[in-house]
Amino acid sequence: MPKWLKTSLKIIAGFILLIVVVVIGFTLYITYNKTKVLKMVNDQLAKSVDGTLTIGDMSPRFFKGFPDVSLTLKNVIIRDKNFAQHKHTLLDAKDFNISVNTAALFRGTIDINHIDISDAAIDLFTDSTGYSNTAVFKKDHKKVKDNPSEGSSSTQLKEFSLSNVTFTVDDRKAHKLFNFAVNDINGKMNYPDSGWRAKFHSDVMAKSMAFNSLRGSFIKNQQLKGDFDAGYNEKTGKINVSVLPLNIGDSPFKINAVFATADKPSATFTINIVADQILWRRASSLLAPNITEVLNRFNISKPMDVTCNLNGSFGGNDGGPKIYVTAKVKDSKITIPGGDLDNCSFDGIYSNNYVKDKGYGDDNSIIKLTSLKGTYNHLPFTIDTGSIINLEKPVATGNFRSSFPAADLNWFLQDDVAKFNNGSADMNLRYTADVVDYKINKPIIRGSINLRNTDIYYLPRNLKLKNSSISLNFIGNDLVLNNIRLQSGKSIVTMEGRVKNFLNLYYNAPEKILLTWQIRSPQLYLGEFLGFLSERKSAPAAKRRGNSGNIVDQLSTVLDKGKAEMHMQVAKVYYKKFLATDARADLLTTDNGIIIQNIGLKHSGGSLTINGRMMQGKALNKFAVNTTVSHVNMREFFYAFNNFGLQDFTYENLQGFLSAKTNITGGITDAGNLAPHSIAGNLDLSLRDAALLNFKPLMGVGKFAFPFRNLKNIRIPKLDGHFTVNGDMITIKPLEVSSSVLNVDVAGFYGLTKGTDIALDIPLRNPGKDSLITDKVELARKRFKGIVLHIRAHEENGKMKIGWNKNHK
Repeated sequence: MPKWLKTSLKIIAGFILLIVVVVIGFTLYITYNKTKVLKMVNDQLAKSVDGTLTIGDMSPRFFKGFPDVSLTLKNVIIRDKNFAQHKHTLLDAKDFNISVNTAALFRGTIDINHIDISDAAIDLFTDSTGYSNTAVFKKDHKKVKDNPSEGSSSTQLKEFSLSNVTFTVDDRKAHKLFNFAVNDINGKMNYPDSGWRAKFHSDVMAKSMAFNSLRGSFIKNQQLKGDFDAGYNEKTGKINVSVLPLNIGDSPFKINAVFATADKPSATFTINIVADQILWRRASSLLAPNITEVLNRFNISKPMDVTCNLNGSFGGNDGGPKIYVTAKVKDSKITIPGGDLDNCSFDGIYSNNYVKDKGYGDDNSIIKLTSLKGTYNHLPFTIDTGSIINLEKPVATGNFRSSFPAADLNWFLQDDVAKFNNGSADMNLRYTADVVDYKINKPIIRGSINLRNTDIYYLPRNLKLKNSSISLNFIGNDLVLNNIRLQSGKSIVTMEGRVKNFLNLYYNAPEKILLTWQIRSPQLYLGEFLGFLSERKSAPAAKRRGNSGNIVDQLSTVLDKGKAEMHMQVAKVYYKKFLATDARADLLTTDNGIIIQNIGLKHSGGSLTINGRMMQGKALNKFAVNTTVSHVNMREFFYAFNNFGLQDFTYENLQGFLSAKTNITGGITDAGNLAPHSIAGNLDLSLRDAALLNFKPLMGVGKFAFPFRNLKNIRIPKLDGHFTVNGDMITIKPLEVSSSVLNVDVAGFYGLTKGTDIALDIPLRNPGKDSLITDKVELARKRFKGIVLHIRAHEENGKMKIGWNKNHK
């Protein structure tokens, strides 16, 4: 063996022997002087703490981890000086094992190769004033300055492990509570020039991770497992941590975190979390209870991609952390309070710092959805940007667009208001709404809704409209309706309308809504709108939702309680036998009927004006009108109005021109017919150039009194009469009839069914030539000249009897 080799082996053997001797000596020294050494360690360590540090027992572990020097410390307890007040022990470790590099000791460096802590509790406590039990480690900077040699040696840790360790950060001032049950943490460290790096495996139960204990914990009672890669840079003062992946329960997450410690009053952190294809309910279960409670009112059927960024500090009282979450959802069913959205896709953002420098909380939170598309009750829709701001008093805003076949509205309205067929619909709306109990409530709307070439069956009025178009425009607080074309059978109507202050009244006072219409029509067949005579049909009780705040639920309520003011101009109006031209009307709908103002029309060569009202009822619709009839053809007039319900006196008995003023009430059926014998009121008639043809009551009198005169055609140049109608009975006020056949004074009662009792005073002279007398005084003198018959026509036992009027005076 070469000499140099022998020499080298001797040196190495000597060095190893020296280390063995040192280790053995160190071990034996501690073994035989344990009490003394333990006291020295306790005393020395106690100098560097502001409180108490005790080690219950210490023993060497001979050759365990050789050539390192290994010690086992038992019952290590560290408490600060205020422990008696707060009762939080900083460290309580049953087993604290440490291995120190022997060679490093000769260099004056404490190089800890391994620390193993088990059955321990670490409790970092800060009270409401900001005092922390970590103050136990505060250094005496003055002493270090006076004697720089003290504390100048560096300490390095190579390996570490923890098992069955409880770690708690309880900050009462900042309302933060972190509590972890460490099943196993083990790893290794190295020390490049810039700081240190560590790789370790962690198996931890997160019992509490409350950045704000007033709101609850994130990932509460979740098992955390993963392999971490961490590093510290002395220049930046930042600790970087990444774990790919970290399994939280059964869900894998990609996590990167940065903890900044330099030049900060407390450590700050940034945590970035990525979860690919995680279910909504699983993600919500990992958040704080105040957030989970909100999110669990919703659901998304398919997994989604989520990222989460947390920024905050472990000290102070900022109410953090700042949270920023993104989500990508594709083709999912979304359940929301009050309904489901199908085939939904969107990009979502949540932030609890909507307005900078206003804190982190529900009142400063925003949920923003972009590129949202889906279907609701078969209606496709898109919302380019939708937001919910301030989760304490939520306000929703967004741009809503939709185009679809008009028939799809049937799903939306649920047969409460109308049914649609054919045609198309589109909506372009900007909305702002309160969110009450997580439902859109009382939205304020801007934009338009358009229906084109659609068939509408308006259910409350049993009204069917064909090939109709409607445009609704929300401008300011007003609703403007234009480009409206309605067709029902042969009737065609064009309309424009406006509701002032619509959006304020729609939910809060629907009974005050007044829709002002301008209506024009070339031809209107009233029989096609008889549905407006019947009582409005409300939604079934099971569906009636009242003022829920939802715009659709409220629609039926508005249609029930709202009013319409209609200004109509119609070229031709048809109703059964009735035809009018140049019709105009001002109508006002009420809760139970229609107020009629200024109806004017041309008919039968004359004109009519009508004012009054109609009240709807279950059995019969009642009306009260004042009518002025000017110079209409009587025959056509009575024909058009079906003889006004009279049976013995019809249009076939009449010729001439009629002017009249009426103030009457009556009834009209849902079919648009006058209810028999329902008319009551006053009637003033004025006849010109009239004739009474084949009127049986007078013909009966004629057979009795004037058998040789032609009573089939009685010419009446002029007649003014006053009548009172009361159901079946017409009161004839004293009436002078001067005709071509006879003169007669008439008074009494005419019963439509029974009760007729009429007094007739008839001169026997023939007045056929009286028309040649121009002197009114002479004509009046001759009118009753000669013999006058006083006749009574009355009903007796259901039969009409004609006889002398014995009661005449």
